[in-house]
Amino acid sequence: MLEPLPQEQRFFAALRSGDWPVPERAWQLDEVGLSAYGLAELFETQLMSRHLDLHARRLQARGEAFYTIGSAGHEGNAAIARAFRTTDPAFLHYRDAAFLLQRSRGLPGQTPLWDLLLSFAASADDPISGGRHKVLGSKALHIPPQTSTIASHLPKAVGASYSLGLWRRLGGEGEWPADSVVLCSFGDASFNHSTAQGALNAAGWAAYQGSPMPLVMVCEDNGIGISTPTPDGWIEASMRSRPGFHYLSCDGLDLLDTWRAACEAQRIARYRKQPVFLHMRCVRLFGHAGSDAQQAYLAPARIKADEARDPLLATVGLLLRHGVLDTEEIERLYHSVAERVAYVAEEAIRRPKLETAGEVMASIVPPKRPGSSRPWQGNIDPTPAPIAKLLNQALTRLMASYPHLVMAGEDVGRKGGVYGVTQRLQAQFGPHRVIDTLLDEQSILGLGIGMGQNGLVPILEIQFLAYLHNAEDQLRGEAATLSFFSNGQYTNPMVVRIAGLGYQKGFGGHFHNDNAIAVLRDIPGLLVACPSNAADAVGVLQEAVRLADEEQRVVVVIEPIALYHTRDLHEEGDQQWCFADPGPEHRLAPGEPGQWGEGRDLAIITYGNGAYLSRQAAARLEAEGVALRIVDLRWLTGIDHDAVYQRVVDCDQILVVDECRRSGSPSEELIAELVERDIASDRLHRLAAEDSFIPLGRAATVTLPSVESIVEQGRCLTVKRVQTIESATQVAGAAARSNEA
Repeated sequence: MLEPLPQEQRFFAALRSGDWPVPERAWQLDEVGLSAYGLAELFETQLMSRHLDLHARRLQARGEAFYTIGSAGHEGNAAIARAFRTTDPAFLHYRDAAFLLQRSRGLPGQTPLWDLLLSFAASADDPISGGRHKVLGSKALHIPPQTSTIASHLPKAVGASYSLGLWRRLGGEGEWPADSVVLCSFGDASFNHSTAQGALNAAGWAAYQGSPMPLVMVCEDNGIGISTPTPDGWIEASMRSRPGFHYLSCDGLDLLDTWRAACEAQRIARYRKQPVFLHMRCVRLFGHAGSDAQQAYLAPARIKADEARDPLLATVGLLLRHGVLDTEEIERLYHSVAERVAYVAEEAIRRPKLETAGEVMASIVPPKRPGSSRPWQGNIDPTPAPIAKLLNQALTRLMASYPHLVMAGEDVGRKGGVYGVTQRLQAQFGPHRVIDTLLDEQSILGLGIGMGQNGLVPILEIQFLAYLHNAEDQLRGEAATLSFFSNGQYTNPMVVRIAGLGYQKGFGGHFHNDNAIAVLRDIPGLLVACPSNAADAVGVLQEAVRLADEEQRVVVVIEPIALYHTRDLHEEGDQQWCFADPGPEHRLAPGEPGQWGEGRDLAIITYGNGAYLSRQAAARLEAEGVALRIVDLRWLTGIDHDAVYQRVVDCDQILVVDECRRSGSPSEELIAELVERDIASDRLHRLAAEDSFIPLGRAATVTLPSVESIVEQGRCLTVKRVQTIESATQVAGAAARSNEA
């Protein structure tokens, strides 16, 4: 038998003395519709969860477990799991091991103790994350994995809930049955996070207007966030009268009360399609995590009082009061579960671990799946047009070709977008497929993540690049990590269109002219594109949708605002920046660069506005006898550096024109990759934007590359080349004369 830990000694002392918590109300089993067997089953689940917590500490002391944040005190959520279907998607709080354990009972063939202990041991055999993190998740149980869920999972739960009703309108079904309820659990400290408040507001906002929202938000209120107390009554005061929500509460120490409230919550959400806020009051035992010494910030009396509120002891009282088990049976069950956990743990820690970078990274890119598009039968307008017009035509085709494609964003519907890119699409495809959202980028991205996870392909619009930054964790911490932490079992494909970059005339300032893209470029698995002209914009967008549909990728397309309606290149009326629609089959694969010109004096590598400015500069440089070429990257992540190298290696000088800030810009990567391919550093140069925000007015472009600065740099480089050639010729001539002498 295992040596009892101090926490176990306290449990047995209370068990033998009869000192257990008294419920707020003495519910009867038949009154809440729970059988004696059901109560005993829930208690065993609670014991399994508790012993996983306890044994994780033993394993950590031996160096065999690595993440001991536990569920002790929250085990009442087992009753919530029992009240819902195993097919109801559940986005869980990290203290919800009892929920997963209980749900596994509803599906034959599950081995939850084995699975969770493999996760504790970071084993490559862990069936959900493959050893990448200790997560609560299961594909079979419809529990997508969450890591440190500090509210970041709430927006996608809202999106998943919304997607259920959307599938009913589309006449199909996604990953989950159409009559499902989405569960999402979180702590009282996370409740205060702006992401949580945004998600709650979005759910209430939609429900208030009559949108179906079968959603249960479970706040597991243990009264403290690490060391900071939650004010008494704060959660209830914040949510009891919140528009759009039904507020229910329960005593999380009392399984009967929790079961009663959970059954009511699922009934309202499932049959009335309305969101429910289920406030479960509980207690946190053992501190925040394994390394947390709560004695440093909690008084001994408070710790002792919390220990006396142990939900396992509360369940002991219920079992005895209702004659389900006696004290000896409870003690035998306790030891039996402890021994089972210990035995399984010894087997789990022997299983293989991830060993190589390739093994770790194998699930960053999701697996492919069959495409679902259908041929487009319409006509193509042959009139050359700028980016905004051709994007609108491409979006029209895509919406017709992909019946499960959905657009969402601020003002994309009735207004047609700030720059007219989505004009007339809502009238053609309906407000359920072209969705005008509330003004909250976190909710927009979360909506897309949830819809993508339920089999839809969303195209989201972020109105300006600067508006992404308060929501970027929805991409960094949620969308891009799902395949990684689920070993490719869960994905959330989507396309995010972002109007961005600088050079707008007569409008802007920092919040409408933002050239900071470093936050996107370093997210593993995320693809980022930036077209410079209308034909490329069509090719990039159509490929982005294919990537989302067939390869389940998350793709961001940055669309240069200043070029949306630009028609002319060199002089007014020349229409040289208008392009013919290349049609539905035109797609530009990630990493595939474009090229203009064949000159060998100077190669310019650029993208977006830089390609437009470089074309203007090229006309002046060519008039001065400089033969050059322009390489247009089109994709800013997944760059094919070998292809770029092949396009510039035969040029005398290479200039990277980068409209983004010098620090964290693509030019840093490009120069480094060319150096690694043995191009001499004296041939490599860059012209990048200054590390500055963009101001308003006439100074709006002074920190950015310009036609003049490109021309000046080009002249300097080609003059240097001529001087070098002349010097080499003079040296060779002198040597020849010396030999003759």
